[in-house]
Amino acid sequence: MTTITTDDGISLNVRLDGDPTKPSVLLSNSLGTDLAMWDDQIAALVEHFQVVRYDARGHGKSDAPDGDYTIDRLGRDAVAVLKGLGIAKAAFCGVSMGGMVGMWLGIHAPERMTRLALCNTAPSMGPASMWQTRIDTVLADGMAAIADAVVERWFTPPFLTAAPETVAKIRAMLLSTKAVGYAGCCAAIRDMDQTRELSQIACPVLVVAGADDPATPPARGEEIAAAIRGAELEVFADCAHLSNIEQAERFNARVVPYLAGA
Repeated sequence: MTTITTDDGISLNVRLDGDPTKPSVLLSNSLGTDLAMWDDQIAALVEHFQVVRYDARGHGKSDAPDGDYTIDRLGRDAVAVLKGLGIAKAAFCGVSMGGMVGMWLGIHAPERMTRLALCNTAPSMGPASMWQTRIDTVLADGMAAIADAVVERWFTPPFLTAAPETVAKIRAMLLSTKAVGYAGCCAAIRDMDQTRELSQIACPVLVVAGADDPATPPARGEEIAAAIRGAELEVFADCAHLSNIEQAERFNARVVPYLAGA
């Protein structure tokens, strides 16, 4: 583990795996998780890459400043990680909020991106009132007040039944997320709309959706893929919001070779 300091003085927790002489891939976590959400991908990725993963601002062991965050701020944090490690260009994979960061990078830092995997994500996510309610709830009552409802949307009912240990691990990540950090990221999603800028993304893009994802359903993935020239879309059956966990084997088989350009 190492730490990178952003231009506004925030410390981000970063972990590197694999051979530093190989190309790099940057992984960005979903809202309410941390860099351990990628554990099932590391063995497959290190065959091709040095793997760089970090706890997004407000999550895991990264700092969680008070107040609203923005997608611009979260995107610049990702750039800060690459800069701080001396990495000029990287492939990128993000789930949910991480995918939103990936869209921002493709639009605003194209010179740093080789390929993007944008998974279970959307360029905008309303209504704003829903996010504000969630912000108010966690700040008043803590993360436990939303945990059950959130986890039920992250996975399909069969997976919730069949993989209790995995579900418990991910639920623990959510519960350990600082409420102020979670709320700050909720504000970033609440205020984000990258729809009109998607067509500016010029690097190769793979969009992944879960057929049973209630948060970012396949139609949102179709929207992203349609807006980006040459983008590919993959919809996983029997999969809800955290596709890299619920369908880890399928995810690795599709996403890792794509990021490696194989």
